[in-house]
Amino acid sequence: MKIKNAEFIISAVGPDQYPEDGLPEIALAGRSNVGKSSLINRLIMRKNLARTSSQPGKTQQLNYYRIHTDNELYFVDVPGYGFAKVSKTQRAAWGRMIEAYIQNREPLKLIMQVIDLRHPPSKDDIMMYDWLTHFDLPVCIVATKADKLPRSQWPKHLKQVKTTLGIKPNTPIIMFSSETGMGREELWDIITQTAFPEMDADIEEDNNSSET
Repeated sequence: MKIKNAEFIISAVGPDQYPEDGLPEIALAGRSNVGKSSLINRLIMRKNLARTSSQPGKTQQLNYYRIHTDNELYFVDVPGYGFAKVSKTQRAAWGRMIEAYIQNREPLKLIMQVIDLRHPPSKDDIMMYDWLTHFDLPVCIVATKADKLPRSQWPKHLKQVKTTLGIKPNTPIIMFSSETGMGREELWDIITQTAFPEMDADIEEDNNSSET
C-alpha cells in the first residue's frame, strides 16, 4: 500500500467534533500500552505521526488520523481499556464514549482489536470481542509484537488467542510486528477490502470481462 500523505486531524470527545466528510473510518481498540500507536505508524510508514507513550492511559479522546492513499480514510485511535490507575469514573466516561461511537458511527467500517500475541487475552480483551461480535460489528484481530517471540512459538500463541477469545470463523486474525512490518500488507488488504468494497467489485468485474 502506497501512502501519499498522513496527518493528525483532531482529538474528538463527542459527535459534534467528528469529521463530517463521510470518509471510511477504521478504529483501533485495545488495552492501554498494547501498541496501537506503533501499529498506526508502521501501517503508514511514519515514525511518529501517532505518538507512542510509556504512560498507559494517555489517550483520552478519539484521535483521528487522515490517511491519503489512492483513496482516503481515517484511522481512529480510541482510548485504551483495562488501565487500573484511571479512576472508575473516567473509565466509565470513556466506555460510554467508545460505545456510542462504535454503535452509532455510520462511516465506521472496521474495528481492529489489537492483542499482544505474547500473552493470553485479558478479561477486558474477551469482553471487548464479545461485545463487538454480539452487535455484529466488523472486527479484525491484530496480534502484535510477534517479533518478540521465536517463530517456533507463533502457532502455540496464535491458537491461545483464538481459543481464549473464542474467535468466530468470519473474524480475520493477523500476526503483526511494528518492528519488522510483518503482517502489514495482509492487514492493508483487509482494510482496503472493508473500507472500499466497490474496488473489489470493480476488479472482479474487470476479471470477468477479460475472461469472456
